[in-house]
Amino acid sequence: MKKKVLVLLLMSTVLYSKAQQDTKILIAAASDMKFALDSVIVAFKQSHLGVQVDVTYGSSGKLYEQISNDAPFDLFFSADAGYPLKLKEKGVAISAIQTYGIGRIVVWSKKINPALTGINSLLDKSVIKIAIANPAHAPYGRGAEEALKFYKIYDQLKGKLVYGENISQTAQFVAAGAADIGIIALSLALSPTMQKQKGYFYLTPEIAHKPLEQAFVVLRHASKNSLAVSFANFMATKEAIRILSHFGYTKK
Repeated sequence: MKKKVLVLLLMSTVLYSKAQQDTKILIAAASDMKFALDSVIVAFKQSHLGVQVDVTYGSSGKLYEQISNDAPFDLFFSADAGYPLKLKEKGVAISAIQTYGIGRIVVWSKKINPALTGINSLLDKSVIKIAIANPAHAPYGRGAEEALKFYKIYDQLKGKLVYGENISQTAQFVAAGAADIGIIALSLALSPTMQKQKGYFYLTPEIAHKPLEQAFVVLRHASKNSLAVSFANFMATKEAIRILSHFGYTKK
């Protein structure tokens, strides 16, 4: 009798764990995706009732390091397709690398209107601090630095640069007035939060920096989580593509 009860308890535990796994997804995502991915998740939940989707947002480089050290994420959305490629080579990713869009950078400010003078707005005499994401681990920071060098103004402005840990923190710097102007992701400039700030932005030409090709992969942790695979498939639907387009992500 005791053995039978023990077997039933073990079966219940396994079934409970499986049920939990199939109703929860853990995602690591580049912080430029905050508003776009949150909107995609809302749409996904409409056809998957009772699902829990937890997202950790941060710089792609730091999230890559966490995943490389066995952080238990099911999917990874990176602002640089190179990071998912490295995970694939390490055997940590179990799906093909799927590009979901090309990111764009903008010069954004509440203090002056970059739309009027473009990149030269960074040279305005009133500008004391310029916010960009840390190029050491944030792809949007690398894009910003490349753009400054492309226009041959990096050396002139490097003393004014202040670095956000990721692109979301960079946007917070300029929104809060901790920096006079910043180079941030178009997806954040189009977000409701930044639009409420009533700032202005200038869309930096794509020729000014390397393409910000963004991609995601399903990770090894999701090998028994069919729901994570369903979410990956949902990213190819018209609804998900429409949301990404709304936030400024373009296709190749």
